[in-house]
Amino acid sequence: QVQLVESGGGLVQPGGSLRLSCTTSGRIFSIYRMGWYRQAPGQQRELVARITSGGSTNYADSVKGRFTISRDNAKNTAYLQMNSLKREDTAVYYCRADLGPITEYWGQGTQVTVSS
Repeated sequence: QVQLVESGGGLVQPGGSLRLSCTTSGRIFSIYRMGWYRQAPGQQRELVARITSGGSTNYADSVKGRFTISRDNAKNTAYLQMNSLKREDTAVYYCRADLGPITEYWGQGTQVTVSS
């Protein structure tokens, strides 16, 4: 069984920074792609950023230039550095790991609240 655990969420003032981590455990041979998604109250879950094992990344337009995704392939861990946070970044952030074209796992989420 594969498990993902997010950490690093919390309350931060507008303009502040947070770094999220996604650690994995279980029987994992390799992870093709890891990604961060978020869901605000009353809204659909949306892609924030994702990264392949080769380092290719893509970001939602709303976070480009402010967020950076990275990963440690040896540890099967992903990170999301979030700078210049805005109130509209408030959401539950979820980590997703794609082990193949039809095999995906999700974490339980971590709350990020941007408020003064």
